Amino acid sequence: MSAVIRKIVTVVEETLTEGGKKVSPPTRRAAAIAVIENPFAGQYVEDLAPLMAVGEELGELLATKAAAALGIEGSKVQSYGKAAAVGENGELEHAAAILHPKLGAPVRKILGKGAALIPSSKKRGGMGTSLDIPLGHKDAAFVRSHFDGMEVQINDAPRANEIMVAVAVTDSGRPLPRVGGLTVAEIKGEDGLR
Repeated sequence: MSAVIRKIVTVVEETLTEGGKKVSPPTRRAAAIAVIENPFAGQYVEDLAPLMAVGEELGELLATKAAAALGIEGSKVQSYGKAAAVGENGELEHAAAILHPKLGAPVRKILGKGAALIPSSKKRGGMGTSLDIPLGHKDAAFVRSHFDGMEVQINDAPRANEIMVAVAVTDSGRPLPRVGGLTVAEIKGEDGLR
């Protein structure tokens, strides 16, 4: 099964100042969001494998679009996250089927590694529901400067029989991080933690 995509929205956020202080270079993050038809809306289906295949397809598409929106090669992406929202006729398990079993592998392939788990969130909501996409360093989960999130919203999605699926990436951590912890320079990238 291929995704039936109604629209794709790409958002880029660039922070130039934080707390009255200049951020140099600016921190940048991007999210690519697909609004797709939910083939299982309004019905209970035991086998969600078709949605898992859709997740694999969307992982490649959305990671490619998000990295391109930042104008950088995938290997230059520092952190990532994923999220989905089902419309009112969908189940949270529909979002989970897209996000978890197969979406990660193509994202990691596009980004040239990704030893850490991809942070995720899922929810149900109507049109205009916001997605809070959690972000974490792609190779080391303990890098505190990259604990972050990106909020995105599409005014006409998800409709009752749709799912919004997003992948977000960054070229840096939070603006002006100063809460300590493992630094980017200290990453080993072997176990996904440090």
